[in-house]
Amino acid sequence: MSPGFDAADALARGLAAHVQRWATTRGAPAGAAHAAASAAQALSLATGDGHVCVWLADLAALTALTAPAADTTAHPALPADATAWRQQLQASRVVGSPAAPDNQPLVLDDDGRLYLHRHFDLERRLARRLLQSAAPLPVDAAADAATAAQLARLFRPDGAPAAEPDWQMLAAALALRGRLTVVSGGPGTGKTTTVVNLLACLLARTPDARVVLAAPTGKAAARLAEALRQRAGHLPPALQARLPTSATTVHRLLGVRPGRGGVAGAGEQAFEHHAGHPLALDLLVLDEASMLDLALATRLLEAVPLHARIVLLGDKDQLAAVESGAVFAELSADPRLSAEATAHLAQLCGLPATLIRPAAPTAATATATATAAPGVRPGVLADSVVWFQRNYRFGRDSGIGRLAADTLAGQPAAVLATLRGGQAGDGSALQWLDDAGAQPAAATLAAVTDGYAPYVQACRSALAAGTGADDTTAAALHAAFNRFRVLCALRDGPRGVAALNDGTSRRLRQAITGAAGDARTPWFAGRPVMVLRNDPALKLFNGDIGITLPGPDGAWRVVFPAAGDGGGWRALAPARLPAHETAWAMTVHKAQGSEFDAVLLLLPAQRSRVLSRELVYTAITRARQQVQVAAGADVLAAAVQASSQRHAGLLARLQDLRGG
Repeated sequence: MSPGFDAADALARGLAAHVQRWATTRGAPAGAAHAAASAAQALSLATGDGHVCVWLADLAALTALTAPAADTTAHPALPADATAWRQQLQASRVVGSPAAPDNQPLVLDDDGRLYLHRHFDLERRLARRLLQSAAPLPVDAAADAATAAQLARLFRPDGAPAAEPDWQMLAAALALRGRLTVVSGGPGTGKTTTVVNLLACLLARTPDARVVLAAPTGKAAARLAEALRQRAGHLPPALQARLPTSATTVHRLLGVRPGRGGVAGAGEQAFEHHAGHPLALDLLVLDEASMLDLALATRLLEAVPLHARIVLLGDKDQLAAVESGAVFAELSADPRLSAEATAHLAQLCGLPATLIRPAAPTAATATATATAAPGVRPGVLADSVVWFQRNYRFGRDSGIGRLAADTLAGQPAAVLATLRGGQAGDGSALQWLDDAGAQPAAATLAAVTDGYAPYVQACRSALAAGTGADDTTAAALHAAFNRFRVLCALRDGPRGVAALNDGTSRRLRQAITGAAGDARTPWFAGRPVMVLRNDPALKLFNGDIGITLPGPDGAWRVVFPAAGDGGGWRALAPARLPAHETAWAMTVHKAQGSEFDAVLLLLPAQRSRVLSRELVYTAITRARQQVQVAAGADVLAAAVQASSQRHAGLLARLQDLRGG
């Protein structure tokens, strides 16, 4: 591949050329064919940035930023406004409508969203499946009485009357009265505790219910399973025994077919399970649902049998998926409850209905929802959404709590002031490393080395003991490694993941082994490795992390958690691994679903379109105790002020299917 080759741009130009030929062949006027080609090019580039659609009102600006799809001297000028764009696209004979998408390459809805046909189809299929689950279940008075008693035992064991609503209890009750529940809350807001008690209620009612726990990444799945085990101690032994003991990745759950991909963009039959061959389960609990892109969300929910309950857990304020779509943010946009649902929840939870007042969407959320879905009435997913706002790990006035809140509010001055405050009253450590250079400053590199110092010592101790790649050593080293992580906004450049991993390996390799090592091989004891591609045959999935250790024969082994196999550890030869990289540093996107004691966030030296408050917030909330931010003040301020809102129309598709 030649230097400077831009695959996304090449793909967009290829689509534009295809659309123009298609339109011309169908007899479209030259101006309409050119407009459709230019729109397709802009749309292709937008989907590469995570959007599901583009607005007609934005097309003039978007097409001005791209090279022309054809020689503009041979074609009329492109439309100047949304009305003119609609007229030209409708005349192109390659643009369908929601009522008649047919097999046209593009689809234009009544509100002015322009889609690639594939994305429109996925969005409509997902909406249809969601509405099937969002329909309320019949009321069963006898079951409700038992459920109310069980909820009271689990959430109010002291028997004291509730003075205010317990939204964990209400969320569990909501999940028991319907098939679809969306719970949004940051780390430490009680989502896992809610799931434990929900499962206890469900399994008490239906002991043989088939429950599946899942998450988009192996790390998130393992953390979900471990969190459930930790929070189940209050349950009777009989109920504890019925709880699921492990969680799986979405790809493992769906059954990736070797050689067929199984990722967004792959064919329908990339997975073993789909609408025609559904999963064998009665309840799906999916954690870190904000990481699901449109394609994967559609294929997952279509694979869930219609009778099953679906509980989606996530944080609406986190980064959206890497691929197109922001499904969880759309689904969790409106937590309002109908009068009927409020009355039913009051009965189940032993509360006056007047106390049940869902969180009102913030001004930022309301604005984003209105922008993304003009004309969509509130409550399109009524009675299915709960927001958790109380944080049990760190309060709003704690260091990390303030930092997160100020970031989401888009207040850079407050963010800097909080970072400069250093040690917070709750004991959390906050630090701003004023680092605006093209290369990471010496203080930043020292912070990286200091952060991994306990892990380096654990590796040295293991090597001195000669324990090799046994389970005890693997568990200890994984625990030590997961206490700290460097998170980067970018992969490339001197302040990106690749450069940080390379430099950190050189420094820490010598610190661990006492020698610089052979530069011809990247392998050394203690090297952390992240898998970059799914390999179902090896039961390794994108994002899994292993630790390099010597095996019994002295050869290198990379030891991974075997969470999907009931726990334990698996040691694999490096030559067997799928695509992988060193993992001292990772992108913020890759860190979603993980938590660490301490996090160092390294931002680039210059402003970038990937920087946003969602990225900063996601990085901050990976930390339990300590946050360091290495950046220039202007770059950090720009990131906090920018929002990574994605254009999509799932709420509109839901409303269409509900009858307008």
